[in-house]
Amino acid sequence: MDVTSFLIIFGVCLACMLACRCLPVFLLKGKQLPERFVRALNFIPPAAFAALVTNDLFDPAKVASGDIALWGMPLLAAAVVLVVGAKTKSMAACIVVGVGMLAVLTYAPALL
Repeated sequence: MDVTSFLIIFGVCLACMLACRCLPVFLLKGKQLPERFVRALNFIPPAAFAALVTNDLFDPAKVASGDIALWGMPLLAAAVVLVVGAKTKSMAACIVVGVGMLAVLTYAPALL
């Protein structure tokens, strides 16, 4: 791909991304949205996050391997993060505990 084609594709992608992200903000500024619509929009971030997390928790290749330790580790880390999230309500604490749990569960057996 030559530079001109790349710049055209990049420019079109940039314009579409900006239109999708910025245009609604400018068009809806100062307008009151219906309560049902706002409630529906509030489901989008948790649903997107759940889709990303579920993809990593239930990797078909790991489950098909039959090694319960291999696919059980992310589930154990997720359970611990769920408890920490319920107690602290802090995303930072959840991230630190989740990464730490995965590191311990992944690398601690190799060190022993």
